[in-house]
Amino acid sequence: MSNYELSQEEVNKFDQDGYFIVKGLFDNEEISILRTAIETDPNLKENLYNRFDSSGRKTIMATWNHPGDSVYGLAARSRKVVDSIETLLGGEVYHYHSKLTAKEPHEGGAWEWHQDYGYWYHNGILFPHMCSLMVALDETNKENGCLQIVKGSHLCGRIEHGVLDGNQVGADARRVEEILKLMPVEHIELKPGDGVFFHCNSLHRSDQNRSDNRRWTVIHCYNLATNNPFLEHHHPFYTPIKKVADSAIKQAGIRLSDSTGEFNEQSVNPPELTEK
Repeated sequence: MSNYELSQEEVNKFDQDGYFIVKGLFDNEEISILRTAIETDPNLKENLYNRFDSSGRKTIMATWNHPGDSVYGLAARSRKVVDSIETLLGGEVYHYHSKLTAKEPHEGGAWEWHQDYGYWYHNGILFPHMCSLMVALDETNKENGCLQIVKGSHLCGRIEHGVLDGNQVGADARRVEEILKLMPVEHIELKPGDGVFFHCNSLHRSDQNRSDNRRWTVIHCYNLATNNPFLEHHHPFYTPIKKVADSAIKQAGIRLSDSTGEFNEQSVNPPELTEK
């Protein structure tokens, strides 16, 4: 959907529910290019790390702060993505970070209930003026551990988070229990190329991958430019985004990262306790 434009209906859904899904945000050709680049990029492979759930199952991840000229950097800088985020948040945004989350068949780990702002608040960010876009590289469904979101939970505000079993940080269990009595859980099942935009205070989690099929997604996270952190952190301060045309991915083809792109000295792996 190279000509995607955010609708008022989607803005309203984001405000009311804390998320919305865009079918075919990236078309088949674009997602094939993105998937091939991510699967074969040696710089990305060198930066993979594992995050474990309470039973010891792992999610394979890579994190980068600054979107370069790789095709997945171009995706994060594409106008259909950045312009949409800016409309949702009400002003200029910058790229806070992106990450690959890869759940392998029968091995991929679960993620406990959490809010992204539950972590990012402690990075010195004062306001929850942040938003993420998850893009499916594979089909995601209940069997392989798709994203789950509590509809409308962003309106509950920030919830305290603490260390859980494994090396995850999650939301206060008692408060989550009460929220789940009042609000429905939606399973975000996606086809390759579909995207889900969600608010940083939306409660979300995912199950283990118990299927024969992998579940790979890329998540691009953004912060309002005026919401610059007051603490130095492994994620960046305000850095202007150089937007690119929506046609950039197809024009670039399978372009991988380089030494000055995503995985340079400024884009370090996060510490042991991390998000997503």
